[in-house]
Amino acid sequence: VQLQASGGGLVQEGESLRLSCVTSISTFRNYPMDWYRQAPGKQRELVASITTGGSRKYADFVKGRFTISRDNAKSTVYLQMDSLKPEDTAVYLCNRGGPWGTLSWGQGTLVTVSS
Repeated sequence: VQLQASGGGLVQEGESLRLSCVTSISTFRNYPMDWYRQAPGKQRELVASITTGGSRKYADFVKGRFTISRDNAKSTVYLQMDSLKPEDTAVYLCNRGGPWGTLSWGQGTLVTVSS
């Protein structure tokens, strides 16, 4: 299984980015999906989750600024990031959620926010 995140880049504080994560999960629609991030020297942390039915949860530090969505026909999960802050700088990765455990991690996509 492959998890290919893209859409990162260098932006100014307050700007927006939209990340995509294309997966090769054949039964994508049957699984919840998560976005994580890992900043340099820090542990990976959960950013947002979306269930099979479209319910969403967010970490407090992105609530109101980030929006997770999914397209089951494309086996893709998205992360719309608005009002970006320098502390959002990290590698962003997606993975399968729920009790089945994570899949092999992809390389992620780097987001850098300058002040």
